[in-house]
Amino acid sequence: MMESRPYFAVNSVPNNCHQNYGYGVYQPPAFPVVRLRGLPFNCTDIDIYKFFAGLDIVDILLVNKSGRFAGEAYVVFAGNMHVEFALQRDRQNMGRRYVEVFRCKKQDYYGAVAAEVNYGGIYDVDYQRSPSPTPSRPKRFEDKDQMVFTEILKLRGLPFTVLKSQILDFFKDFQVIQDGVHIACRPDGKATGEAFVEFVSSEEARRAMAKDKMTIGSRYVELFPATHDEARRAESRSRQ
Repeated sequence: MMESRPYFAVNSVPNNCHQNYGYGVYQPPAFPVVRLRGLPFNCTDIDIYKFFAGLDIVDILLVNKSGRFAGEAYVVFAGNMHVEFALQRDRQNMGRRYVEVFRCKKQDYYGAVAAEVNYGGIYDVDYQRSPSPTPSRPKRFEDKDQMVFTEILKLRGLPFTVLKSQILDFFKDFQVIQDGVHIACRPDGKATGEAFVEFVSSEEARRAMAKDKMTIGSRYVELFPATHDEARRAESRSRQ
């Protein structure tokens, strides 16, 4: 999709190694994501980190349907070797329930991300709200400009060593509020590859979407509209 790939590096291959790969055409690795089904309904991302202890997780997306946790999740790993180990944990127990772990496509994960954003960023079971009408059918993932914007954007695919100063430089042509950058971390203090940035207005956030899929370091960064609640919950998890 882009020149640089967010979760793995492509090593150069000597010319004499192409003979077994069909005229030297490079086949990119599969996107390193799995889908989980049968999760306890009080499951949190911390439970999933524990379930996959020892594996390098880049992102966890808990799936909502009509505002309620559906017992499913998508987990993105740092590479396909981690995916292979994750698949070995299929039908192992989390609490009293066994969890199905199976392969899925990048488009499935992105579709779930789009549904989350269009519903208002609600995907944590620790966040409760009064029942709401069933949302209309989610817009296509590509139509980010049609999504509802607040002053906040969510960044995915960041280098794990990214600094706030690098994010501010990334958005140097846009007005970010003072102390408006929050880098999300796991409970163990390691960066998740995500961040939230607050701009001076929702219109400024919409303008900053022009940076979607541009690079910081060697990784391209994806931008999504986000809510204040989503940013607060991410900051709260980082402090646990």
